[in-house]
Amino acid sequence: MTEALKVLIIEDDPDVALGCEQALQLEGIAAECVGSAEQARRRLGPDFRGIVISDIRLPKMDGMSFLREILGIDPELPVVLITGHGDISMAVQAMKDGAHDFIQKPFAPEYLVEVVRRALEKRSLVLEVRDLRRQLEQRDQLEGRLIGRSLSMQKVRSMVAGLANSAADVLIHGETGTGKELVARCLHEASARRHGNFVAINCGGLPETLFESEIFGHEAGAYTGAAKKRIGKIEHANGGTLFLDEIESMPLAMQVKLLRVLQERTLERLGSNTPIPIDCRVIAATKTDLVELAAKGGFRSDLYYRLSVATLDLPPLRERREDIPLLFEHFILQSAARHQRQVPEMTPGRISQLVGYGWPGNIRELRNVADRCVLGIESGSPPFGQPQTDGPTPLAETVEAFERALIADALRRHGSLARTAEALAVAKTTLHDKIKKYGLDESS
Repeated sequence: MTEALKVLIIEDDPDVALGCEQALQLEGIAAECVGSAEQARRRLGPDFRGIVISDIRLPKMDGMSFLREILGIDPELPVVLITGHGDISMAVQAMKDGAHDFIQKPFAPEYLVEVVRRALEKRSLVLEVRDLRRQLEQRDQLEGRLIGRSLSMQKVRSMVAGLANSAADVLIHGETGTGKELVARCLHEASARRHGNFVAINCGGLPETLFESEIFGHEAGAYTGAAKKRIGKIEHANGGTLFLDEIESMPLAMQVKLLRVLQERTLERLGSNTPIPIDCRVIAATKTDLVELAAKGGFRSDLYYRLSVATLDLPPLRERREDIPLLFEHFILQSAARHQRQVPEMTPGRISQLVGYGWPGNIRELRNVADRCVLGIESGSPPFGQPQTDGPTPLAETVEAFERALIADALRRHGSLARTAEALAVAKTTLHDKIKKYGLDESS
């Protein structure tokens, strides 16, 4: 990681600054020189990816004062002070105040490199630990938004956490209602682009005549009715994330233009020949097999391969039935708070009906059912009639899915094997075997 870090040198003597910079660059260490604390201030932040070397005597501000200011921003940022012969006592005090080290003039280039390498190693470790902590925090946040303890949802969260800080464009595949836009927002919010715009476009909801202007923008007078310049969605997403839902619905002519934007990272507004640099991450979503669609001529294969640098498959709700009770409870609590109603009781019979239903509308349908349940208008809704599926399902598979979901929910509610066994009226040894069979966690 030290290779990616740099050294910020603060030195008003141009000869000393140049000597330090050249000595480090000859060793393959990136270095930048500035002549004052004011210039350095603009480059430093709490996660500065490097270290600081500063003369102890600076114009307008001495190195000791600036040291305290730097450590106030980031107490773990290594600061190496350059001192003259008469500044030794000041340097010793600086070490007590938190400086990493000091170098006395004149010094050999080899000694400078040695001190810098040690400081970079320390900084590398600090930043690595911080990055790991952020990843753990992101995973905790993802668990609160991408809800579910099934193996398939654990995999989705893991992939989102792993892809969040990459520059790769992502293709999300999933049935209607599986939460594709939510996953896209999680990718955006867990990335360094979270301070930029998240711009969502439903490609299936735009008339073809307005598509180009809406996405790429236009100049005033570009066509009849274009009275003033319009910034397109892609340009609006600059510095952030562009989410293209139902990408399979994008007209073929627009696919060509989008491919060019993705390859060159520039676009031209309609009616303009001026290229505009674009820096946005593209996340596309589809419920269709784009490879099959491309084979039939309905989608450009070159665009598919450009979008699918990383792919993320979202499981339908019927394939993670053990998550249904947890999801339903989450939606019930949200709905009760929103409508200011009491939380309905989650009875075993209600859980049984929820788990046995096929959920063709996936999570979106489950959320709607939770709303109706809270509002007391659930009568007649499919999940509270006979269990349904979207196709024939073997009885054993349905029974196992229900049993796994029931045990997972009971474990979550009761917190221990003994209390769960008592609640389900089953022997602890039998419950232990079933937990092992279904790959559940006894401490859920």
